Amino acid sequence: MSHPVDIHVGKKLKNLRVLRGQTQTDVAKGLNISFQQVQKYELGRNRISASKLYEIANILNVPPAYFFEGLDQNADSTSPVIDEETARIAAVFGKIQDDRLKAQIRSFIDAVAGYVPAETASNN
Repeated sequence: MSHPVDIHVGKKLKNLRVLRGQTQTDVAKGLNISFQQVQKYELGRNRISASKLYEIANILNVPPAYFFEGLDQNADSTSPVIDEETARIAAVFGKIQDDRLKAQIRSFIDAVAGYVPAETASNN
């Protein structure tokens, strides 16, 4: 049985890796381990040592403390990280340089989802 902290850290690792557009193989190469080991880290099946966590933080360009953020409020529930498809879309969206195009895409997504942004709702 995996420890809840290992599961939380693994989910944070996977979420950030996907947001950064990296594969498990990319991270594994940076750590000089197999991609299967990265899979086990992400699932919380294997505990990440302090030295590996430090290396992972450097590879993904975050402080090591990032992996523990939100742990206290999620101690008895699963970590509310986004799913892989949403993370992939967010990563690609972040690469769009045209601010006008980004605004149009956000408006389209809002319309399809039936979402009314707070600033729009308060103006009505």
